[in-house]
Amino acid sequence: QVQLVESGGGLVQPGGSLTLSCTASGFTFSSYAMSWYRQVLGKERELVAAIASGVALTNYADSVKGRFTISRDNAEKTVYLRMNSLKPEDTAVYYCKAARKPIAYWGQGTQVTVSS
Repeated sequence: QVQLVESGGGLVQPGGSLTLSCTASGFTFSSYAMSWYRQVLGKERELVAAIASGVALTNYADSVKGRFTISRDNAEKTVYLRMNSLKPEDTAVYYCKAARKPIAYWGQGTQVTVSS
């Protein structure tokens, strides 16, 4: 059974930091590109950061470049999103995605709220 379980969300003040984790099971984690998306109610889900399988190339949305870092630990079957200098506009539900064409798996999401 395929599972992606996110954790680490919560309430944080502007300027603060959080680290999201997504732990996988039920598929060959190291063979999949991993990514984080976020969604605000009423808006489309948007890509935040992605990391390839193999050589672990990364890419980021312009809005988070220099503040967020995606990484992966294939031994632990986990992908992380380190979020620094958080802004109120980073508030969203954050989803983990595993992809290897044509297959894609999604986690259930974790809420991140940036507010004073």
